[in-house]
Amino acid sequence: MSKAPQASPPAPVASAGIPAEAAENAAADSPDKPGDSYVQSFARGLAVIRTFNAGRPEQTLTDVAAAAGLTRAGARRILLTLQTLGYVEAEGRLFRLTPKILDLGFAYLTSMPFWNLAEPIMEELSAQVHESCSAAVLDRTEIVYVLRVPTHKIMTINLSIGSRLPAYCTSMGRMLLSALSDEELDAALDASPIKQYTPRTITDKDELKKTIAQVRRQGWSVVDQELEAGLISLSAPIRNRQGRVIAALNISGNVQRNSAKQMVKAFLEPLQQAAQTVSELVARRG
Repeated sequence: MSKAPQASPPAPVASAGIPAEAAENAAADSPDKPGDSYVQSFARGLAVIRTFNAGRPEQTLTDVAAAAGLTRAGARRILLTLQTLGYVEAEGRLFRLTPKILDLGFAYLTSMPFWNLAEPIMEELSAQVHESCSAAVLDRTEIVYVLRVPTHKIMTINLSIGSRLPAYCTSMGRMLLSALSDEELDAALDASPIKQYTPRTITDKDELKKTIAQVRRQGWSVVDQELEAGLISLSAPIRNRQGRVIAALNISGNVQRNSAKQMVKAFLEPLQQAAQTVSELVARRG
């Protein structure tokens, strides 16, 4: 199973009597963006960075402009700025990101209170249960992997730090969604592109709300082959000093080794203990 590619924003088209640069400005504007406090050039720079991915590791100026919804002139200025700063390098007509771009993501990881604390606990948990262990945070409608201790190859996609999966059909996603208010949950589900990944995937929003409400009551989540056939995942929350859920910790396994019920029976207690240990370490750090 692979994630469906996200559509790139269309390139701005100049209408009669409107220069292309003005059309670009209009395309970048949105009613929900603050007025004078919104730095459009900075937003465009981030848009250019986001055009590079596994499917587009190297791009021409034209490719970048089209993917970011910018004019060639606008994309060129941003690429040259990123190149001067060391975040982009060029070879002939092709541009690509440099390892320096990792500094931006690493700054987030090192700023998280549980990042250094959770890794040894997760390694112990993975060794105890002989399954993969991961931690993720919620970003709008998706979970983002921030730590991972892999063992078996259990998915057809490669997961690593920074990988994203839909929240509504993953155990960590439902664990994190359960910590939202009812209004926040409604907004998250309304914004989620609901897709039937397997015959087991819950796609009805009312049913999803009931399932997430159950997760909220019981304090843990299990997802049985809803994201990918054969994949079962069990999750528990990581909390900060104030008791707020800041991340989720999971164990992932294959149905050929354990059923969902067997995983809950065998792995829920050590998973909850590990999550509680990380939460206590986070609380002590403050």
